[in-house]
Amino acid sequence: MAISGGCFCGAVTYQLTGKLRDARSCHCSQCRKAFSAQASAYALLDADEFRWVQGEDLLTSYIGVQGFGLQFCKCCGSTLTGIYNGQVHGVTLGCVDGDPEIEIGLHIYVGSKAAWEALPLAESQAPFYDEAAPV
Repeated sequence: MAISGGCFCGAVTYQLTGKLRDARSCHCSQCRKAFSAQASAYALLDADEFRWVQGEDLLTSYIGVQGFGLQFCKCCGSTLTGIYNGQVHGVTLGCVDGDPEIEIGLHIYVGSKAAWEALPLAESQAPFYDEAAPV
């Protein structure tokens, strides 16, 4: 089963031939800004199983410290992928089409969550960590 996804305006689309793994939600202030939400929802992938179907030329990137960054659609601003040293290493779950057959496995940086955020304690069996998850 292939996994597909794309931006809000439909100009940028991708396909993944493998499975997503290690889904997480980060509640830090940087993710709130990058995802325009109370937290991120993100899963890792194998780069060799990912390809852009259309609109790759419409992407813009923000590269932060240590080579990690995010890619956005220039037209609508959707945050689509995470990159590391120029290679896609994960996707935002909000831009995946349909059911990617994965659940959030952990919540990180809940110690710095927004004061107005209510955590989904009753709905989630995933562990919560005040900072990064232990290695």
